[in-house]
Amino acid sequence: MTVTATLDPRPSIASARRSVAQSFRRDGLATPELDARLMVAHALGLDHAALAAQAARTLTEAEAAAIAAFAARRRAREPVARIIGVKEFWGLNFKLNTATLVPRPETEVVVEAALDAVDRSQARGRALRVADLGTGSGALLLALLSELPLARGFGTDVSREALGCARDNAVALGLAERASFLACDYGSALKGPFDLVVSNPPYVARDDIASLAPEADPTVLMLTGRSPRPRGNGCRPTVPSCSSSGSASSARARACCLPQVSSPSEVRDTISWASPGRWRSSFCHSSLP
Repeated sequence: MTVTATLDPRPSIASARRSVAQSFRRDGLATPELDARLMVAHALGLDHAALAAQAARTLTEAEAAAIAAFAARRRAREPVARIIGVKEFWGLNFKLNTATLVPRPETEVVVEAALDAVDRSQARGRALRVADLGTGSGALLLALLSELPLARGFGTDVSREALGCARDNAVALGLAERASFLACDYGSALKGPFDLVVSNPPYVARDDIASLAPEADPTVLMLTGRSPRPRGNGCRPTVPSCSSSGSASSARARACCLPQVSSPSEVRDTISWASPGRWRSSFCHSSLP
């Protein structure tokens, strides 16, 4: 059975899933079985367990048409997260909208490195103040708050639509009482000090969009300028002071304008202890202590 605009009128859930996966495989998608499961589950409103339990059920014509429509979008290289409107990050589900980027798995190394900085100062149990500049869906901030039970977080973004998405995610994750979201450019509306400041803003230049892979997130078109943020002293967002009222060993880490990184060690090179009241806007090349 070939998936084009429609499926055969009355396939079973299992046969539709196999057909979609075969179509994705022919088109060279990297994870055809996973993508097919997600498309079918989303079209039917079923979780993984229910999808397996109802595998032999015959689809209605409307359900088959919905699956075919989602499959066609995926075959056109629309990212899965854009189609289903949700992306898992740090083991948490984040709702997305047109104003937010899709959280990428490799960005989890920012969370890992930030928590490592906190743990080095044995500050995980303290009431830390955390800022996330350019929060988007709130993924970085809310992932950190999920690991730091006494921390309070502040997320900023220039897009009110993105901030609404982040607030919804905070509510859904049970973190709304400890998360606040403000509309501003980076940290211009924030007043420090903060114990931890993180940021992972868009870094792809508009002029480079055409050279990206077909599945690159189109939202980046709305959020980046003509030139990417440089890896060096030219990276100068407005940020709050990064300091603490506690001892010198308190968690005072930050991540700034992360470019393409692929490992925790690379991210750790962009995170450092900050002197009270000081923010170095260039990249730090020294490792964390």
